[in-house]
Amino acid sequence: MKASCKLASTCKKEGIEMCTNGVNTGQFEQMMSQIDDHIALERRWVHRLAHQAGDAGFATVDDKLHSVQELLDEARALINDAKDALEEDAAQSSGVTVNLV
Repeated sequence: MKASCKLASTCKKEGIEMCTNGVNTGQFEQMMSQIDDHIALERRWVHRLAHQAGDAGFATVDDKLHSVQELLDEARALINDAKDALEEDAAQSSGVTVNLV
């Protein structure tokens, strides 16, 4: 598995782009996916707690937790937008030279 860098600031390993301007874009996208997975888990817990509060008659808590759930949905949407933008930004990035050590 030989890695090579071009002057256009893109590192490639077996024909797959690995990094742009010193950022491993594949790994960066994976980290964003992990954050998204974590938020999805927290959203499920908030949803459960909201219904538990509602069933117990805590209407205000139920409403607040459903609001939190909506905010977590918005956060996940923004993370997905960032993942989409990552590829576009990497393609349009400046010509920084990357040296493998």
